[in-house]
Amino acid sequence: MKKVLAVSCLLCLALVAVSSAQAQDFKGFYVGGNVGGTFGNSNAHTSTIFSPIGYFAITSPPAINAVGVQHPDPGGFTGGGQVGYNFQFSQIVMGGEFDFGAMNLAGLSYGSGVYPCCAPTTFAVQQSVKTDWLMTARARVGVTHGRVLVYGTGGLATTNINYQAQFSDTWGPATENGGVKKDLTGWVAGGGAEVKVGGHASLKAEYLYANFGSVMTTSTNLVWVGDGPWPMNVFTHTADLKGNIVRVGFNYYFGH
Repeated sequence: MKKVLAVSCLLCLALVAVSSAQAQDFKGFYVGGNVGGTFGNSNAHTSTIFSPIGYFAITSPPAINAVGVQHPDPGGFTGGGQVGYNFQFSQIVMGGEFDFGAMNLAGLSYGSGVYPCCAPTTFAVQQSVKTDWLMTARARVGVTHGRVLVYGTGGLATTNINYQAQFSDTWGPATENGGVKKDLTGWVAGGGAEVKVGGHASLKAEYLYANFGSVMTTSTNLVWVGDGPWPMNVFTHTADLKGNIVRVGFNYYFGH
């Protein structure tokens, strides 16, 4: 990730260095590619409830629920391709861009505690968040200065989330598992700079912040190895996903 940030900073400096060159045309259809990294943020929560005919003592669910508040913040590589079209009015550029590619995020969190009723018996909660791909559809609005286009961008972002959670303890021992695999669509916003390096080609660096929303699932599959299932102890699992995306790329403009 540090290498990605370093490359992005160097490219931004290069963009500024050439900004005094002659004005360039950014209008028309273009295609390109991008590569970078995503620094994700996820708030995950595993919780359960007390039942008088269930597995847990009345003091156990609050302790489990506290340990179940976790942050399996994922991070990883992103890269893919984009297509877009710009309209240009003097120095003002407006257009739209669609991109699709890999976003291989993975994050894992773990917490444990001691049952208030039954020390030294312990319990643990583990949660993970993964994604495989990213798709965005965004508007772009910017201003040119010499060879450089500085722009803001915003629109929709979609990814797939694989959220898994597991509870276990050393009393039964008991285990419970829950999970969700789902496509999430949220919003994305950010900005960047693009510099023409020839009549048709350009280089760019950009930052995007994406909020994909959240997923939730419930389960009744708590199993005590020595005494079968306990469906009256309902577990709830929730997780959200946000991402800070830093990437560099290139575009090729047609028709100039």
